[in-house]
Amino acid sequence: MDEQKVQEIWEKGRGTNDRDGAIWRKDECGAWIRREHFGHDTSEYGWKIEVTVAGGGDSIDDLRPFHRDNGFDPNTGQARCTVTADRQALPPTAEVDTPHNRGA
Repeated sequence: MDEQKVQEIWEKGRGTNDRDGAIWRKDECGAWIRREHFGHDTSEYGWKIEVTVAGGGDSIDDLRPFHRDNGFDPNTGQARCTVTADRQALPPTAEVDTPHNRGA
């Protein structure tokens, strides 16, 4: 997949007010992903691209970014969330000093 397409899919991830969206985003499950960790399966912030439409292909509309341990079932239309952002012990409005994920 070419870099421009990867970037377009990256931009579909959720940005946050307290992090640079060019570097940090959250996937549909709320897990932190880091732009330069695309394809890294050992990184806490590694991410991949998932097809989200049954029978979908490589159209930008059919693809979304997901944390390496999360996924999407296009047949049910549901995300499979194993990893989420770790906000334990943080008030709902608190900013995160260092993004961190936790397994479900």
